[in-house]
Amino acid sequence: MVPVSEEVLKARTILYHGVSALTQRFSTWECNSCGALLAGAVPSEEIVCGSSLPSSVPFQADSLSDDNLMLLGRETLKAWEALRSGVQRLLLVYPAKVCEHCSEVHIGPSGHKARLCGVFKFESWRGSHFWKKAEVDHLVPPKIVWYRRPQDPPLLLDDGQNYYGHAPAVVDLCAKAGVIAPSKYFCMMKLEGLSAPSL
Repeated sequence: MVPVSEEVLKARTILYHGVSALTQRFSTWECNSCGALLAGAVPSEEIVCGSSLPSSVPFQADSLSDDNLMLLGRETLKAWEALRSGVQRLLLVYPAKVCEHCSEVHIGPSGHKARLCGVFKFESWRGSHFWKKAEVDHLVPPKIVWYRRPQDPPLLLDDGQNYYGHAPAVVDLCAKAGVIAPSKYFCMMKLEGLSAPSL
């Protein structure tokens, strides 16, 4: 499993550098109210959580050519898939546990009691950890973002949330760089879905 571990670490490094470069090219915004992410759009025109407009500092840089941008997106997406598949293979050999009430992760056959759950004020549960089997999404979380399709209006409204597509943030960034997303994400992205009815 050492080669798999090395492959995972290499993919993580490539992914980190690729995402850093892509977020410099495409504006990326996070809503202060709900934490929703939106890439490549002006948030002053977006209402996605219904409570307030997103506001954040964008990162923009236009130092990459279109060809280099697509190549970077392709390598970044390849690293994302390699990282997730590598972690999946490691989880088949090395058991991992995650607490249902907090973000604590334990690698090994059983959980630990070294630190109680809920020691921080923001955690709702206080006491022993409630361990369950960890999945890839616990170790490599796919931060889900709104995915704007060509048929969507420029203004995403709260009432149309059931119509809009979603995608992992990495997949969305790579798609904006010109890379075609893997078909396993098409259902989530609702590529052929209807646009929200105009109000």
